[in-house]
Amino acid sequence: MRTVQGAALDGLRARVRALAERTGLPVRSTRGEPRTYGGPAVRPRPTELPVRTPPGGAPLADPGPAAPPRTDTPARRTSVTTPLRRRPAVPARTAVLMAPAVSPTAATTVFAALGALLSGTGRPRTLRRRSDEVRASAAALRALRARHGEAPALVRTRSGKTLLVLLDPRDLRRFYAEPVTVLAADPPRKCRGLSMYEPDPDGDSTGCARGEQRAERRRMSADVLAPGQPVHPAAGPMLTVVSDEARYLSAAGTLELARARYAVSRAARRIVLGDPAAEDDELAGWLTQLRAEDKRLRGGPRRAARSVHDKARARIREYVRRAGEDTLAGRAARLADAACAGTGGAVDPGDEARLWLLAMDAVPETLLRTLLLLGAHPCEQDAAAAEAAAEVAAGPARGELPRLRACVRESLRLYPVVPELIRVTLAETEWQGVRHPAGTSVLLPAAFHQRDPERVPAAHVFVPGRWKNPGADQDIRMAPFSHGGGRCPGDQLGLMITAAFCAEVLLGHRITGTRPVLDPVGPLPVTLDPHGVRLTLTRR
Repeated sequence: MRTVQGAALDGLRARVRALAERTGLPVRSTRGEPRTYGGPAVRPRPTELPVRTPPGGAPLADPGPAAPPRTDTPARRTSVTTPLRRRPAVPARTAVLMAPAVSPTAATTVFAALGALLSGTGRPRTLRRRSDEVRASAAALRALRARHGEAPALVRTRSGKTLLVLLDPRDLRRFYAEPVTVLAADPPRKCRGLSMYEPDPDGDSTGCARGEQRAERRRMSADVLAPGQPVHPAAGPMLTVVSDEARYLSAAGTLELARARYAVSRAARRIVLGDPAAEDDELAGWLTQLRAEDKRLRGGPRRAARSVHDKARARIREYVRRAGEDTLAGRAARLADAACAGTGGAVDPGDEARLWLLAMDAVPETLLRTLLLLGAHPCEQDAAAAEAAAEVAAGPARGELPRLRACVRESLRLYPVVPELIRVTLAETEWQGVRHPAGTSVLLPAAFHQRDPERVPAAHVFVPGRWKNPGADQDIRMAPFSHGGGRCPGDQLGLMITAAFCAEVLLGHRITGTRPVLDPVGPLPVTLDPHGVRLTLTRR
């Protein structure tokens, strides 16, 4: 006798068979009945795998065609989607790149070192560039130039952004010469990157200043940092500070990044804020915490970071009020008082002092790389040590150190602090006959141009003598500190401090061992992670 439950099961089986006929999927047979398939029988292709049926269960779904084998390793982080496609040809000289004529691995890592902008996250981060990625990126850029000539290339990233990549030296010169009203730093990305250090909630203050406030900041930086003078007006007290703090570099007989950071951070606080700030480990911890917070994803512990920011800002303002005339903060405070004359100025010397402290973060890594290169080239090391000894005999007239400055510049050419420069057009621009609308992101791969063997002699070799040639500082191919209106205003001060630290180390010690070991005559590695550098110092 047929029950209600049996009738319901029969109806359910009928619905399943109807669905199988529409989809062509196999239907599990009831006990004693042969397995049936919905729809016409289809012979499986030779490349297809047979459908597995688990015991007592429905067969597994067809996995579909096999995926193509991956050409990149699972640990590699890429920033450009592959495969890339080429747009239809346009009646213009600008190359529209969607598939560079390089290997698939190189195509996936063309701009892996650009970080946040290309990956679409919108946050700055310190990216340790891998050697294979940098080599693949350089090969892709050379292939672009060989394929499309000197014309700028439009590259579309994974996030959908389009970058105009500059490959012609004439375009590089224009990139540096354009005013900020036409070609400016990317405001949204810059504001996000400095938001931790900005007093205003909208991030539109010190680091993102515009218009009249930006001009005031530039004038203050020019007066305080003295960008056009190789020797700073307050070089005497500054070099005394460097000599005092350099003892930490050679105290243990070995030099690593942690020791270099400790010595340089103490010297930076004394040079910017005054001698009492040297022992302020709490302020140093706050600044370190802010840097670490800024490297995290947006939307993290913002409230805690803002609290630390407020405490650091208040502490720095206390030092600024008591800063002496031989400190950068003291000079900035006097200039601010003279400018505003009691009416309130747009530039806060405390905010400027905080940014100068943050700018000193690049000194330890550059110092360590420069000493590593000198350790791998004994002749250059002996010449630099002789210059350091002559500097001591010079007495008050010291601070120039031309040979050591050339070594620092060459280290920055080989391993720049900022490997790529990105600007955004604020108006319609024309590049080699092609018009591009406002808002176009323009990329200058500075590291590629500085190491381009087709344009730079001995591009991968440590040759400090190239910086002694007349006009080397204005060579558009090499830009350790950029050019034009966007040039770093503290370039000469940074060179003086870094060269002075190198001189203090070489004055009493010789670099007898290095890790990693570099070839003194062959090409140098394209990347040099300072975290893995270890120098052995021996007393002279």
